[in-house]
Amino acid sequence: MAYNFFKKLITLGLILGVLVSAFLGYKFNQFQQQPINLGTDETTFTIYSGNTIRQVAQSLADLAYIEDPVMFIALARMQGENTRIKAGEYLLKAQYTPSDLMELFTKGESILYSFTIIEGWTFKQLLAAIAKDDVLVKTIDINADPMAIMQQIDPEAGHPEGLFLPDTYHFPRGTTDIRFLQRAYKTMQKQLQKAWENRDPGLPLKSPYEALILASIIEKETGAAFERPLIAAAFIQRLNKGMRLQTDPTIIYGLGESFDGNIRYGDLRKDTPYNTYLHKGLTPTPIAMPGLDAIHAALHPANSEAVYFVSKGDGTHHFSITLEEHNAAVSKYQLKGKKPKRKAEPG
Repeated sequence: MAYNFFKKLITLGLILGVLVSAFLGYKFNQFQQQPINLGTDETTFTIYSGNTIRQVAQSLADLAYIEDPVMFIALARMQGENTRIKAGEYLLKAQYTPSDLMELFTKGESILYSFTIIEGWTFKQLLAAIAKDDVLVKTIDINADPMAIMQQIDPEAGHPEGLFLPDTYHFPRGTTDIRFLQRAYKTMQKQLQKAWENRDPGLPLKSPYEALILASIIEKETGAAFERPLIAAAFIQRLNKGMRLQTDPTIIYGLGESFDGNIRYGDLRKDTPYNTYLHKGLTPTPIAMPGLDAIHAALHPANSEAVYFVSKGDGTHHFSITLEEHNAAVSKYQLKGKKPKRKAEPG
């Protein structure tokens, strides 16, 4: 009698277990396929660095996007993705299901923002632009010693000028300014090394860094892209001949905050490390951030014998082989036919 009772009890328990399992399976399947409850067409949801699947599930439940955080955790574990969610800001849409969310979070398909580093910017201008950006997380004191900032990016890098490749970079919310700069820095190192390995033979440049310095001067000398190889050729000619580069952008950089928009004769005689009217060779560091076109020009100058160039006032330059031709061009384009009071300078 007792045996039959327990047998029936066990059978009943098994039946109940099967029914419960079936019900839970139905509910779980329904949970996976039912659209989330946004209450709007779309919204954003942020997973912060270090968040666990439990925290993400609870946040979704607290916002009423899903009904049961336990089922979301179960979904993650069933897919083996419980430790692979990625931090970021995600765009959630009303038609998404919990399965869609899991795929979105594990693939890391977060919203990306952009920041453009402009060719010819100085490091100071870059920091000022980053400080105004609404998305990058600020950790840098833009008034700090630039060398101290570089210690956080690469302790062996040295002076920061010119070391960040101008380009448009995309990144998720939560990216810090330091991490952004590290990326732009590493991109420049990679592209500069690649360009250096494919340089023209016989250039008077001893290292990729010297190429970067020359490229920065080329970048600041002209806004006309087609002229960069010609500008490069003129500077290469001067370096080969042992001439001074005598280029105004280096004077401006050396003057720093004291530059008021006009270069005076006294500025050309002011002894700074960047005064290429007084000192032969390249400047100690780049004077700006050159783009890939300027770097390419520095390493692949035009086949030109022109040593001198002068602005024509329209964004382009007149190039000359001899000083006599150059002086005539200065008289024509800058002095409007008047004779110069002093001998014209090359750049």
